Amino acid sequence: MRVVSLLPSATEIVAALGFREQLVGRSHECDFPPGIEALPACTASAIEPDRETSCGIDRQVKEALANAASIYSVDTGLLEKLKPDVIVTQDQCEVCAVSLTDVEAAVCAIVGNDTKIVSLNPTNLDAVYADINRVAAALGARDAGAALVADMRAAMARISLAAKGHDKPRVACVEWADPLMAAGNWVPELVTIASGVDPFGTAGAHAPWLDPKQLFETDPDIIVFMPCGFGLQRSAAEAKALLATPDWQGLSAVKAGRVYATDGNSFFNRPGPRLVESAEILSEIFSGAPDDPKGRWHRVQP
Repeated sequence: MRVVSLLPSATEIVAALGFREQLVGRSHECDFPPGIEALPACTASAIEPDRETSCGIDRQVKEALANAASIYSVDTGLLEKLKPDVIVTQDQCEVCAVSLTDVEAAVCAIVGNDTKIVSLNPTNLDAVYADINRVAAALGARDAGAALVADMRAAMARISLAAKGHDKPRVACVEWADPLMAAGNWVPELVTIASGVDPFGTAGAHAPWLDPKQLFETDPDIIVFMPCGFGLQRSAAEAKALLATPDWQGLSAVKAGRVYATDGNSFFNRPGPRLVESAEILSEIFSGAPDDPKGRWHRVQP
């Protein structure tokens, strides 16, 4: 079986199900498990996030969507050469990865190729588990899918049980800094599992725009930065820029040193097996643990 994954979380799911060696192509953003970068990249982005500010990225995305333009492109010629039996993609968010429409158009261009397309649409933890089972079914590995989901559920239950003795801090999870956006979908559930309260995001709903006035009025106990697509260093830089402003300096979380940057790209923004580790990160943060020796998160000072 030859598998192409056009989504980082899907690549992690395929590998966790035991099909790492069957992967023959990936998206330009797939970087885990280690060594996966050696596979040919079947997609490309029209936006270069490393060269843009958060505001600039947001502007380009909105302009592209307003003009019905694709943010990502699919290399049809490469797909034809790879001859995949299964392509895993998504239809949840055109900003996050190549769209289902673009993938279907690319596959249609491959004459005579009977390729199965599995499109993921995760909105909460249950939907993530369902997606894992659907990928497993497409790969002929239903038992492996059931086992992986069972392991994830059990791990989440252990984290929740261990966190029950903690206080329940009010937590602002920041998915984008400029304009300000709170995290949604599965992140509010992770906050609950880690024994926190999320006043801004709603489980199962897309990330909402966050009015700064609402943030200041709510005055959360903890602020966790997890910008979509940004690693720890970029996440910390985004946090520092906001913490330097007078309004943010008045927040209780800032005064108490309870502002954190995380590697959102590797963890919170990927609806796959590493959501368990994402819940662990939040539990560590909420408990007041010192900086993470694994380098997944750290405190941010003004």
